[in-house]
Amino acid sequence: MALLQIAEPGQSTAPHQHRIAIGIDLGTTHSLVATVLSGKPKVLQDDKDRVLLPSIVHYTKDLTTFGYEAKPFMLTDPKNTVVSVKRFMGRSQADIKFQHPYTLVGAENEMPAFETAAGRKTPVEISAEILKQLKDRAEASLNNPVNGAVITVPAYFDEAQRQATRDAAQLAGLNVLRLLNEPTAAAVAYGLDQETNLSTDRNYVIYDLGGGTFDVSILRFSQGVFEVLATGGHTALGGDDLDRLIVKWAKKQLNIDTLSDEEYAVFVVAARQAKEYLTDHDTAELKLLDDRLTLDRPTFESIIQVALDKTMSVCKRVLRDAKLNLDEIEHVVLVGGSTRSYAVKKAVR
Repeated sequence: MALLQIAEPGQSTAPHQHRIAIGIDLGTTHSLVATVLSGKPKVLQDDKDRVLLPSIVHYTKDLTTFGYEAKPFMLTDPKNTVVSVKRFMGRSQADIKFQHPYTLVGAENEMPAFETAAGRKTPVEISAEILKQLKDRAEASLNNPVNGAVITVPAYFDEAQRQATRDAAQLAGLNVLRLLNEPTAAAVAYGLDQETNLSTDRNYVIYDLGGGTFDVSILRFSQGVFEVLATGGHTALGGDDLDRLIVKWAKKQLNIDTLSDEEYAVFVVAARQAKEYLTDHDTAELKLLDDRLTLDRPTFESIIQVALDKTMSVCKRVLRDAKLNLDEIEHVVLVGGSTRSYAVKKAVR
């Protein structure tokens, strides 16, 4: 197995020094950390043998909780429970047009801060809290300090979003060796660089629909090297938006115009659970306060079609940019939690 070697200026060390680098997927809904042990990649677990860390931070005046421990507060204290902070990274307040329960402060043309029970917290500071949890997990698991990190980011992240990610890592005490585009990371993770026939150029589409971001990239693997032919995407399109579309449908079914923050949180959680349940079942029930709704697969597909159409238009544009036809694509790799949905797979197919 070939390993990605990363060397940075001024960071060479004597052979006897034990240096550890980690890889971090800082996701919209979940994050995780991995490293290479004995030549093999290993995703590191917490003390309860869980590899995923929900990207959730809950604040009170005196206490900050993270991940699974913070999750219940999404329903009981949504204003102080920050989820999907990645969608706020490097974006101005004017760019944030989706519904959320938070009180945002700051100038319209600047990245906002969240008003919480613990005071004002920027998206960079909140992301740093998540990264610090992953760093602590790695050091506890490996029983050694971490010297550097490779962090994956959407290929479509602009420089402001990339810099915000670097700033968050630095705040968490991490030395960023590299920001690696998620489609490239996915191609390596799926072993596309290990194809046996290296004499023929191969083109791959990486379709990455996560919790809050969408990326599509076309990679050409030629003579052992990945070349990015074209890339596109949307930094505010993902599973969160599918949930919001279901909430919009549910409100219409129940003739509800507005929801309080607490009610909206209940609707979002119910929508997400129904969406996930429909992956393996024909119908799902949404428990919404005092009401119940049944959502079937055809209705679900029609509800989210507007979001799927956006991803398909990006795919077509990227194919044009790469000057390729569909019959020139070797494989499509689906990445991101939202691609587990049967409806997304069907649309891509």
